[in-house]
Amino acid sequence: MSSSPRLAQLDALRGLAALAVVLFHYTTRYDALFGHTSAPLASVPWGHVGVNLFFMISGFVIFMTLERTPRPMDFVVSRFSRLYPAYWGALLLTFALTHAIGLPGKTVGWETLLVNVSMVQGVFGVPHVDGVYWTLEVELLFYAWALLSHRAGGAHGLRLFLFGCLALRLVYLGFSTFWHIDLPWMGQRWLLLPSIAWFALGVAIYRISRAEVLPRRDAGLALAAVLVIALADGLELAALAAVFFVLLLGAARARWTWLAHPVLLWLGAISYTLYLLHENIGWAVIRRLELWGVSANLAILAAFVLSLALAHVLTTWVEQPAMPWIRRRYGAASVHPHSAPDPVSGAAPR
Repeated sequence: MSSSPRLAQLDALRGLAALAVVLFHYTTRYDALFGHTSAPLASVPWGHVGVNLFFMISGFVIFMTLERTPRPMDFVVSRFSRLYPAYWGALLLTFALTHAIGLPGKTVGWETLLVNVSMVQGVFGVPHVDGVYWTLEVELLFYAWALLSHRAGGAHGLRLFLFGCLALRLVYLGFSTFWHIDLPWMGQRWLLLPSIAWFALGVAIYRISRAEVLPRRDAGLALAAVLVIALADGLELAALAAVFFVLLLGAARARWTWLAHPVLLWLGAISYTLYLLHENIGWAVIRRLELWGVSANLAILAAFVLSLALAHVLTTWVEQPAMPWIRRRYGAASVHPHSAPDPVSGAAPR
């Protein structure tokens, strides 16, 4: 867990985002794909918006990391050590357990598993071992663009890149709305246009949270991002973005003491592994239990508890030991051994 109160509060928010996604997948999404044998006590059809909050937090964290890593390789090692060890552990667990328990239409072969080791299997048109991995590819692309633009022009370079992508998002929208012309889909994918506004909000929040006087350019970036979301995705999502902005900015300034609850801090600490592990394993458990006559509510509860337990084990035995070990090895081999640590422990949404 993060020792700094503000970073701990960011972790807790990430934990809540992961919880929302889990509940969405176990109630609404499972019902759409497989059908619960009985109606769950509650459904969480809005839980998928937790991914949007993940992207905002990633924008915040990546800018912080860029400021604290003097060389490009420092940044690369920081991100690699953060993402890959836990991902590989989750990948193997998901592959093994879904084959052992059974999940029709969702299990894959060894060849697919091997390509998934790269985390960029979507680039090659290879299926994901677990559907949630699509967000990791988005995260990696954002890391690459953020590093390139920041190296080219520092904070100003990254801000220009984000403003450019927001403008291009409107260009795509305009062609589609007024002339019914769909511009190349690959452009949207590689420049992350559907999700770039959420990353931009996170970057703006980091800059604003560190400034004594409101930085006009960063405030403008946040306003532009919300406007783009309103025009492209609707007023409801724009309102949600504004709410997330307030939540994240308050957490960045350690204003939300309620986020310091030990349960939320623990949930934040395991949020990345929980996100990686929960979907297919949880669905396989729910389906098997319901086939055995267990009620939907108990099946969902069992899957939830198992996912929490697996996430805790993976975080404790793989993620937390591997991250500092990789960084120490890199530091020992580096000319500049004091590359900065990853400033926030938490998830990607990916």
